[in-house]
Parts: sequence; structure tokens; C-alpha cells
Amino acid sequence: MYTLYGFPGTRSLRVVWALEEMGLPYEYKVVNLLKGEHREAAYKALTPTSKVPLLVGHGLSMTESSAILCQLADTHGYQEFIPAVATPERASFEQAMFFLATELEQPLWSMVKHSFALPEAYRLAGMKDCGTYEYQHALEVFANTLGDNEFVVGNMFTVADILAGHTLMWAREAGQELLHDNVRNYCARLEARDAFAAAKRCEDSYKPG
Repeated sequence: MYTLYGFPGTRSLRVVWALEEMGLPYEYKVVNLLKGEHREAAYKALTPTSKVPLLVGHGLSMTESSAILCQLADTHGYQEFIPAVATPERASFEQAMFFLATELEQPLWSMVKHSFALPEAYRLAGMKDCGTYEYQHALEVFANTLGDNEFVVGNMFTVADILAGHTLMWAREAGQELLHDNVRNYCARLEARDAFAAAKRCEDSYKPG
């Protein structure tokens, strides 16, 4: 049994999605970011980063959603949700994971930080325009790399698709257009998965208010 500490609308959805895809039992514990519970001593004792998601269980205590996805896949879904090591498919997978985390997601996070997350004195007024430019450039690269493939690694659904799908959905919710037909169709395939629907139901049930 895993315990997932998370909050609706954050990267914790990625981990719930992975747990649902792999059919793993878990308990979801809400860390209410709006009330500052992630900064309280009890939570800091679990993770000094004060971040969500935090996954605990099976000898693990991990933050960083991308790393959690890989660990879950290696432990519970090897060669099903993650390619075997030392193969061309694994190389494609790892390249995609790094690109998604550092190129596709990063501009979105920069916009978020400079809109409300950072102290007001450190926010840059032009970051939205800069972030939009960077994101759309990265999105074009992603679209060209995806091509006619069903998933990021050819026809094999992996946790890279969870990372990609969540990032693209987050971007869309933030007002960033998905300008490429293959990317829109890719998102639709991911949103139609039963595990994604289950993950959304889980998180929606914990939304405050």
C-alpha cells in the first residue's frame, strides 16, 4: 500500500494516474496548500522540500513527480509502462522524460511562478509573453517528435505519456493553445483512458470548498 500526499490541481495527479494505470492500492492524503499545510512542521518532517506530491511506501519516501513515475514503472510495470534498460526504446523514453520536464513544462511553471507563486517583488511582468513563446516553441518540437505515433515511445504507453499528457492539459487550462492536430488527438487518447478518469475522480473528490 502506498500513501500519496497531494493536492488537487498539482503534479500529484500524475502519480494518482500512474497508480491507477498499474492497479496499485493507495491512500490519498490531502496537504492543503491553500492553508499552508505543506509548510507545517508535521509535513516538513516527512519531506524537507515541503513539496507535493510525496509518495511513501514499499521502502520509499519520494518527491519529484517525474522520478516517482519512473520508480513506480520500474518496480511495478517494467517493460509495460517503461521500456527495458539499454534498449533504443529506453533511450527514447529517457530523452522524452528530460525534454518534457525541462523544456515543455518549464515555461508553464515560470509563468505560474511570476503570476502568483513568487513574492510580488520578484515577479517579472513580461514573463507570460516569454513563457508563451518558449512553450509554443517546445510544443512544436514535441509535435514533430510525436509525428504519427500513438504514444511518446511509438505504440507503447509509458509513464512518459502521463508526464506529457498532464503537462499538455495543464497548458490548455492555462490558456495555451494546442496548435497541432496530432497533439490534440494525442491528448484526446490519453483523456479517454479509464485510469485517467479514475485519477481525476479521486482528485476532484478532494477539491476544497
